[in-house]
Amino acid sequence: MIDPRKLRALLRAVIAGLCLAASVPPWGWWPLAFIGIAMWDRLLSTAKPRARFVRSTVLGLAWFAPAMLWMVDLTAPGYVIAVMLLALYVGVAGLAVPGRSSRSWVRWLALPAAFTLAEAARCTFPVGGVPLATTAMSQASAPLGQIARVFCAIGVTFAVAVVGVALSALWERRHLLGAAALVAVLALWLLAIVAPSGHEIGTINAAVVQGGGPQGTRASETNPRDVFLRHLEATNLVTTPVDLVVWPENVVAVEGPITANREDAELSALAKKLDTTLVIGITEGIDSSKFANASIVYLPDGSSGERYDKVHRVPFGEYVPLRSLLESVVGTNSGLSLRDAVAGTQPAVLHTPAGTLAVAISWEIFFTNRARDGVLHGGQILLNPTNGSSYWLTQVQTQQVASSQLRAIETGRWVLQAAPTGFSAIVTPTGDVVQRTSISEQAVLQQTVALRSGDTIATVIGPLPIVWLSVLFVALAWWFATNRFTSLRSKLRPQRSVKNRGPAKSAI
Repeated sequence: MIDPRKLRALLRAVIAGLCLAASVPPWGWWPLAFIGIAMWDRLLSTAKPRARFVRSTVLGLAWFAPAMLWMVDLTAPGYVIAVMLLALYVGVAGLAVPGRSSRSWVRWLALPAAFTLAEAARCTFPVGGVPLATTAMSQASAPLGQIARVFCAIGVTFAVAVVGVALSALWERRHLLGAAALVAVLALWLLAIVAPSGHEIGTINAAVVQGGGPQGTRASETNPRDVFLRHLEATNLVTTPVDLVVWPENVVAVEGPITANREDAELSALAKKLDTTLVIGITEGIDSSKFANASIVYLPDGSSGERYDKVHRVPFGEYVPLRSLLESVVGTNSGLSLRDAVAGTQPAVLHTPAGTLAVAISWEIFFTNRARDGVLHGGQILLNPTNGSSYWLTQVQTQQVASSQLRAIETGRWVLQAAPTGFSAIVTPTGDVVQRTSISEQAVLQQTVALRSGDTIATVIGPLPIVWLSVLFVALAWWFATNRFTSLRSKLRPQRSVKNRGPAKSAI
């Protein structure tokens, strides 16, 4: 028979995980992230190591099972594996927090750091990381999202965990510690508000084109020419004069080089007709096993400009890790993609008459360092051409908009997100979404946007300082928890002198 106390603890872990799930898009009830972390801390406060791991893993399962539900339609076995793997990161984070033998303040020192390290780890490993349904996304439209300007999105995660710990401390009536933690986060937020965010050096009129069409369709079920023609038709909605027109990722799918296909001449004529810089998302079939995924530029005179080939590819979508091993196990007819994208090697930037454009193609927008690379190479605006037309539900699309908001805040740049069936969006450097399309509609978003120069603190330092700070905090917490601190303090404490009062009296 299951111990009722253990059952209640697991139920609380599920509720805490559901709070974290509900805080991220598409739900976006961001205050629930703080409650979820506070509940997690309460679960760890009296738990032994095994219970800390189990409760934390259950919390992770309740978090990622609903927040990653879109994967069921893509691959049901992959969904189960992904949810279990991501939940294990939270389980290990629970083990990294000193348990019930430690003082509360020691646990509170470790918990935000351990949680941050778990988020950083799953955004890095395996297969390059899976930065979906992150805690930082939950705050993209909330006040704490501005902290990304100083310490990147991972710093937002740390701040959320500190607020959760503060709530837990207040629950324990440790009012001074709870208030101190809240004041620290408030100070960090105020620093982010006044921190450098770059400066405007000019403006352009930019248009984002969304061709429309049914959501939930895959490339194998769609005629590539139909997608191209829908975007060609939608571009007729652009109001001229216009300086920059952005099409989504891979809406031009051809075999061989683009220059050997009729679409090249059509796009050249379009750029010349609009007298604009045209940025197009293309895929080029190289051979039976390889393809390229790139953004290319057509100049106002119709000639070809620069191109950027996607660097950070989607595992199992654009390439298959350990392909030969997997095919030997499941066979070549397992549904795995037959071609791998060739990873680009150039900086994430395009030099055009409209300005220097940083580019993060689709999946790359979820990673701080891809947008940062483009801005460090002179990007004055950030483009996110993407394609979410094959995804079930709107979880990925809404989380991608949240990621574009975080990248805008981190870099101090306008972000233009272009998707063939939605969501397309225009985001300000403060993370405000000023325009966004609906799913499946044919639309053009057009706006005067600023070209910007100058670096934010986050662009300069990147995410690693918060990661190393978290490692330090976890190490310090365990040093305190293992009584080495107490032992050292007793050695340093001066011994009381005892005056000689003569020989002791006989006990007889």
